[in-house]
Amino acid sequence: METQCEQSAEHQREVTRLCVQVALMLLQHGAESTVVVQMAHRLGLALGMDSVECALTPNAIILTTLYQGHCITTARKNTDKGINMQVVTEVQRIVIIAEHKVYGIDQVRERLARIKPLKYQRYFVVLMIGLSCASFAHLSGGDAVIALITFFASATAMYVRQSLAQRHYNPLIVFSITAFVASIIAGMALKYDLGNDPQIALASSVLLLVPGFPLINSLADILKGHVNMGLGRWTIATILTFGACLGIVFALSLLNITSWGR
Repeated sequence: METQCEQSAEHQREVTRLCVQVALMLLQHGAESTVVVQMAHRLGLALGMDSVECALTPNAIILTTLYQGHCITTARKNTDKGINMQVVTEVQRIVIIAEHKVYGIDQVRERLARIKPLKYQRYFVVLMIGLSCASFAHLSGGDAVIALITFFASATAMYVRQSLAQRHYNPLIVFSITAFVASIIAGMALKYDLGNDPQIALASSVLLLVPGFPLINSLADILKGHVNMGLGRWTIATILTFGACLGIVFALSLLNITSWGR
């Protein structure tokens, strides 16, 4: 009887570790709070738990499992690892397969350990960011000169952003310097009246700094009842936007540009 109780306790501990690992991986890579809680709950039930409760804060996860009248609670510190929907999708796929009883504890643990974030090659990202911002400038009415300036400004800014992020600078500093670099280059079009509509280049070159995903997630969290998480994400997105604005203002001041018009 004692051996059976020990096996049940070990089983519960292992499932608890897997549930909190799933929740942590989802939260670290940008999943909304409802998805994090649901996936942890579904995995726990799929692996035999009677109940799984999960509480989220912007920097930690607290998870409790209930099995045969026994509770185990664990907490994990959350560190942001950047938005990566490939990781989120892989974790969700593992949970769904576990629900269909194809994976047991060992298979789930093994598959989770094998998940590696997919990262595109650095210069490919720089190229695509430059092309996307240049395309937006063209769609906004800019001519070829404006599109070219926007491409050069945004691609250079993205390269600087990647370099600073690799050195683990504070995100506020990263956004400020990136916005400054993009604005100082694109601002030349406005200062020397290049192209048909120079202010388009200035506006389009900093689009890479718009924190759209955190803002969408923050709204979704608030509407679905995770108010603390939503406010936390909204605050971070607002601070990053403020940092980008500082960089833009400083660049325009350095170029002695007092107006966006001609």
